[in-house]
Amino acid sequence: MNSYATIAIINIIALLFLSVIIRDNIILGKQRKKYFISAIGLTIIVILSETGTVLSLGGDVSWRFFHIACNIVGFSITPLIPIALIAIYDIQMLKKNLIILLPSALNAIMVALSPLLGLIFIVDDNNHYERGRFFIIFVIVYTLNLLVLVLITLRVSSKFLYPIKGKIIILLVFVMTGTFIQLLLPAVYSSWHTVTLSLFLYYIILTEFDSSFDSLTGLYNRMAFEKTAKHLKKQMAFSIVAMDINDFKPINDTFGHDYGDLALKKVAEIIRDSFDDSCSCYRVGGDEFYVLCRGTDRKKLAKQLRSMTTTLAQARLSDCKLPTIAYGISMHSGENALNLPDMLKEADEQMYHFKHLHKEKSRTT
Repeated sequence: MNSYATIAIINIIALLFLSVIIRDNIILGKQRKKYFISAIGLTIIVILSETGTVLSLGGDVSWRFFHIACNIVGFSITPLIPIALIAIYDIQMLKKNLIILLPSALNAIMVALSPLLGLIFIVDDNNHYERGRFFIIFVIVYTLNLLVLVLITLRVSSKFLYPIKGKIIILLVFVMTGTFIQLLLPAVYSSWHTVTLSLFLYYIILTEFDSSFDSLTGLYNRMAFEKTAKHLKKQMAFSIVAMDINDFKPINDTFGHDYGDLALKKVAEIIRDSFDDSCSCYRVGGDEFYVLCRGTDRKKLAKQLRSMTTTLAQARLSDCKLPTIAYGISMHSGENALNLPDMLKEADEQMYHFKHLHKEKSRTT
C-alpha cells in the first residue's frame, strides 16, 4: 500500500476516535459538538481526496477524471474547515455576517472552473498535475479563514477575560507552518497531519474553555475566576464587584431547592445582562458572584449596577419571592502594586455593609 495512504488511514482513524470522544463529552454543549464533528468530517473528506490525488498522480490516463474530481473536492472543501470551527464559537455572528463565506464561495467557483481554465489546478491530458496560475487565491482564502477563526476565538475569550490567547496563537502558527511546508515543498505531505493534531489540541483548549462555566447559571465558575486572576497584572486597570444574594437560605428552606435554583438562574441572567462586553461574570459560590471589568470608570460601573438593581426590582414585581442582591466594589488603577486578596476583602466588606443595611431596613418595615 502507498505510504501516504497508510498515513492517511492513521489520520482518519485518529479523527474518528476524536469524534467519539467529542460525542461522549459531557462538558461541550450540543451545538459545539455538532460543528466540531462537522469540521472533523470535512477534514476526513479532504484527506481522502488528497489520498486520491496522490494515488492517481502520474498514473494511467484512465485515472484522469478521478484525479480531477479529487482535486475539486479537496480544494473546495479545505477553506470550509476553519468556517466550521468558527461556528463552534459564534454561529450567530456567522449567520449575521455571511460575507465571511464570500472568499470560500469565490474559491469554490474558481476550483470548479479549473478543469476547463486551469485557474487553481491543472491536470493535463497525460494525467499530470500542476498548480494553476491563480493557485495563490486558494492559499489566500484558506489563510484568511484561519485568521478569521483565530480573531473570533480571541474575541470570545477576550469578552470573558479568559486567558487562552497565547495557546490559540501558538496553534495557528503550528497549523500555518505545516501548511506552508507543503506549499513550498509539495512532495512533503505535512498539512493534514498538522491539521489532525491541531484538531486534537483545539479540542483540549475548547474543553478547558467550556469546563470553566457554571452548569446552573451559565456564568463562569470559581475555577475560571482563579485562572483569570493569575493573569491580572499590576499595570492593568480593572474593577471587581463582589455580590451576594440576600437571604438566600430562607428562600431555599421556604420554597424548596427547585425554586432556589430558578431564583439563582434568574439573578445570574440579570447580572449578566446588566454588564457590557468589558465585564465578565462569575458564580464563585452557592449565592456568591464576582464581576470583573476592564477599567475603573466609576460612572459607567454605577450605571450598570443601577441597571441591575432596577431590572431585578422589576422582576420582583411579578415574582415577589425573588431575592435582592448586595454588592461591594474595589478598583485597581494600574499604578500601584496589585494585591488581589486585599481588593476582594475591600469589595466583600462593602458588600457585607450593604447586607447589614438591607437587614436593618427589613426589620423596620
